[in-house]
Amino acid sequence: MRYFIELSYNGSAYHGWQNQPTAISVQEVIEKGLSTLLKTPIAIVGAGRTDTGVHATQMFAHFDTDIEIDEAHLMYKLNAFLPKDVAIHEIFKVKPEAHARFDALSRAYLYRITLKKNVFNVDAAYYIKQELDVEKMQKACTILFDYKDFQCFSKVNTDVKTYNCDIMKAEWFFKDDELHFVIKADRFLRNMVRAIVGTMVNIGLGKIAVDDLHTIIKSKDRSEAGYSVPGHALYLTEVAYNNDIRL
Repeated sequence: MRYFIELSYNGSAYHGWQNQPTAISVQEVIEKGLSTLLKTPIAIVGAGRTDTGVHATQMFAHFDTDIEIDEAHLMYKLNAFLPKDVAIHEIFKVKPEAHARFDALSRAYLYRITLKKNVFNVDAAYYIKQELDVEKMQKACTILFDYKDFQCFSKVNTDVKTYNCDIMKAEWFFKDDELHFVIKADRFLRNMVRAIVGTMVNIGLGKIAVDDLHTIIKSKDRSEAGYSVPGHALYLTEVAYNNDIRL
C-alpha cells in the first residue's frame, strides 16, 4: 500500500531535503521516525529536493508498507516523535502508482526580502540595505514567460535530461516591510529560484538592464546570470496534484 505524507519544515537545521552521507536531512529524520514507529525500514520519496537552509510550508512525500495503518494515529505519533521543526499535516492512502515527485503538476516558491533591518526575521528573510527598483524587477518577470529553457539559472553538472520549465506565475509584491517574490512552474532546476532572484535583485540595483535578461537566458550560461541569494529566505509553498490520486 502506498501513502502520501503532507508536511512542512523549517530548514534552518538541515542540509536540505535529500539524504546526505555526512549531514542531517529532513528526509532522514522522517524515515527514522516512520521506521521506528512501524518497526520496519521505511524509505520515502519527496516531491522534490530543497537545498540547505530552505524551508517548506507544504511538501509531500510517499512511502510503501504492507502494514495496515491508522493514518490519523500514525500522524499523531509521528509528530510526537519528530523534532519541533518538522510537522506532519496529513497521511493518506493513494493509488499504488501515485508518485510524489512525478505526479506533481506544479510547484510554487516564495522568496522573502526584508527592506528594513529586523532582528526578529534574520533567519526568515534576506536583508538588502540598498534601494531596489521594483518596477524594473516586475518588468523582468514578464520576460520569463517568453522562454522554456532556463539552463542559465541551473547549477552546473546536474543530472537532468532537459532544462525546460513551464513558468505559470512570477511576480513581486510588497508585504509590510518585506518584498516578496512568488514563482510557480511545472518543475524547477537545482538552484533555479535563488539564481532568478539574484538576477532580479541585480536588475533592481541597476547592475543589469531589464532587456539584458533576454541575453542571459539565451546564453544558457550560469555565469551570465546573477548571484544565488541565500537559502534561508526561500520557501516551497505549494505542490499540486490531481485529486484522483487518493483512494
